[in-house]
Amino acid sequence: MAKTSIYFCGSIRGGRDDAAFYAKIIQHLKQYGEVLTEHVGHCGPDGEKGLDDKTIHDRDLAWLLRCDVIVAEVTQPSLGVGYELGRAIADNKLVLCLFRPDSGRRNRIKIAALKKHSIVSSNKIWNGVQFFCCALNRHSVN
Repeated sequence: MAKTSIYFCGSIRGGRDDAAFYAKIIQHLKQYGEVLTEHVGHCGPDGEKGLDDKTIHDRDLAWLLRCDVIVAEVTQPSLGVGYELGRAIADNKLVLCLFRPDSGRRNRIKIAALKKHSIVSSNKIWNGVQFFCCALNRHSVN
């Protein structure tokens, strides 16, 4: 059986305050499948060196459209993450958005009412990630 492919979204140019946290999420997700966007956990605020914007967009969009599931950390506002979520929803992908209310920011994600999409708003975000990944494993086995 093919490994589940996971597209992780997190702010890059919108702010890298959470980069170390993204790296932890990505490491955790790797237990459940292949994380296509592993670089989000370690690239700098200017994105990936040596790649122009069009190349990055086209590569990331191809990954987004072929992945099985999207996990997005949405605490740090990001136009790029919003764009990726819009594309994912339009393609009817399974989406999990992670938001930490202790950040002092307001959750502005508007996908909560849509089917197949979830928002975990918790200061104990690992509980949501584990629950989602366990459900994903059960789904991929069936």
